[in-house]
This record gives sequence, structure tokens and C-alpha cells, in this order.
Amino acid sequence: MRFSVKTGAPLLAMALALTACGTSGGDDEPSANGGEAGSCEDIAIGYFGALTGAAANLGINIRNGVELAVQQFNEENPDCEVALEEYDSAGDPNQATGLATQAIGDEDVIGVVGPAFSGESDTAGPIFAEGELPTISASATNPALSENGWDTFHRILGNDASQGPAAATYIQDVLQSDSVFVVDDASAYGAGLAEIVEEDLGDAVVGTDTIQTGQTDFSATIAAIRDSGADAVFFGGYYAEAGLLVEQMRRGGVDATFVVADGVKDPGFIEAAGDAAEGTIITCPCLPPEESDEFFQAYEEAFGTAPATYSAEAYDAANVMLQGIAEGNTTRESLLEWINEYDGEGITKEVSFDETGEVQNISVWAYAVKDGEIVADQEIETD
Repeated sequence: MRFSVKTGAPLLAMALALTACGTSGGDDEPSANGGEAGSCEDIAIGYFGALTGAAANLGINIRNGVELAVQQFNEENPDCEVALEEYDSAGDPNQATGLATQAIGDEDVIGVVGPAFSGESDTAGPIFAEGELPTISASATNPALSENGWDTFHRILGNDASQGPAAATYIQDVLQSDSVFVVDDASAYGAGLAEIVEEDLGDAVVGTDTIQTGQTDFSATIAAIRDSGADAVFFGGYYAEAGLLVEQMRRGGVDATFVVADGVKDPGFIEAAGDAAEGTIITCPCLPPEESDEFFQAYEEAFGTAPATYSAEAYDAANVMLQGIAEGNTTRESLLEWINEYDGEGITKEVSFDETGEVQNISVWAYAVKDGEIVADQEIETD
């Protein structure tokens, strides 16, 4: 689906408030990175990730953050309107190949926010690299993604090499647990994160198990948890399975503290788990969206709901690209150079990328489910 996004919602005059290393020579002069400022005919950026499927909520959060950034940009730059192209992967790596190929063929698209998930990022990454189409993921956290030599790959949040140890630190230092059962969902994201947590917890791990995405009966896993005597359970996976798992744990008499990560930080988890969600600890390399009042208000006005997991990170990622376009970078090549050299202040962090595409400013937060809501608990110290 392709559309030029609407600009009727109240917008902030902050779309270009970021400060970057490129400079423009004026409205009609070439920018430092090539191209002509103000020349934006037939230019689009893309969103790549789930809009349907079991993890659609997380993808919609991200898409909305991108859409808000584009809305604001077009309001501030009526002579340089940018379109938004959507690539709905349903969170399925098997669909990523065709969608990435489609994005490469869409010549108007010069940058993509996404892919949203690690599995689809692994599949689509080499295609984007071959097509020289720059990407910034707001949510894919598998550490190996930046180790493939893809110059087009970037992510605007810390990866699981920081989130995993942070989760282990919280379990040991805050929960003071010395017996942890680790479960993963066999996905690139969930299994990779669970492995890192398991390694960091060491002898505190008293058992492990693997489930499958789409699974609904976890009786065997719950029996193993109960038999292990664990006082904490870490789950690496997404909110649909997490909600059912903890609900069945509580129904089966397991009262161990449930600890999960960013793939579960969504109201869909509470909807699936009901009262059993209460007390769950959720880690995320994401800033609480309410930390930026202006963004929070603008998002609510645009979409009628509060920003959620990775909306703010997606907004920052889109604005890196949009500011590059405003500076005259209207080809994939020049926009990629802009992103690689970018250094500017976003709403979630100061944004700059290292040579592998990793963002250099990282924070990990712990959230807790209290009274049926996901609320910020504390920032977790990371090395």
C-alpha cells in the first residue's frame, strides 16, 4: 500500500529540530552530501514490519511513529512533501525476501525504517545491502545483525548484547533470584536473547525449555518450571505467547517472578494474561515515551492513543532520514552517506552510528506491570 500521508492533525514545529553533521548551502544550493535542497519530487521513505499477524501491535507502534514524523515534515515543508510506503511483513521472515525485493524495485523509496523484527531483518538485510537501500531499525535487537558487513544496516536502539546482561543484572541484583528457569520461543530474537541471559546468569539457571510461536498449551513447560523450584522465569519471545504462558503458570500454581523483554512490552500481553500479568518485569532498550511531553501529546492528537513500545525510536529514525532529505539527500547513495555520518539530538537519545550501524548511545529500562498497566520501574545500569 502506498500513500502520501495526511497533514491535517495538529503538528509540532519540531520535525527538523535535530542537529546533524551535514549542512545545507541554502534553499537552492547543493547540500554538503549532494543533491539539491528542496528537490523532493517523487521521494518516499518506507516502513517495513508487521501491520498484521500475532505481533502486529508492535509494528503498528513503529509505523505510527514514522507516520507522525512524515506528517510533521510535510507540514513544515509543503514544497518538499515525502510519501510513506508500507511493507507489511506480518512479522514473518518468509515474507521478507519478496517484500525487500519489492522495496528495492520501488525507485522512489530512498530509505526504510525497519525491518521491525530480527528474523525478517536477517532475511531482508542482504537484499537491502545489494540494492543500496539504507535502513534504520527501531526494534530489531539480535546482535548478529550488525556483524554481516551490510553498510545499509543501522539500528537506533541497543541490541540484546546490552539488554540480555541488563535483564540478568535485574534478576540477580533487584529480584535477588538465584534460581531461574529460561524459556525461549525458537525465534531469532527470542532464542538469541534467552541464550545471552542464560550465559550471564550462569549457575543461577536451574532449567531451560523451548516453545514455538503460535503454541497455546504450555503444560509441559510449566511442569518443568514447577519441578525446577525456580523463583524467577525469564522468557525470550513475543507478547502473544508470553501472555498465555504466564496465565497458565499462575493457574498451575507457579508463582515465580515472570521476567520478559521488549517483545512483550505491549498491552496485548496484559490482554492475553489478564490478572496473571501483574508483577511481570519487562526490560526494553527504549526510553519511556512520556519522557518527551511534546512527542507524547502530538502522538495522542494524531492517533487517539498514547505512544507505545518503539514509537519514539521509530520517530527518531524517520527524522534522521527526513532531515537528510531536507538537506538535499534525495538519492539512496547520498542518504546512506548522511545516515552513516549523522550526529544529532533525537527525542530518545543523541543519535550517531558506529561503523557497523550500531547506535552509540544506549540505555536499558526495566518496566513493571502494576494495576494492569505497564509502567517504568528504573533504568538498568549497563557496561
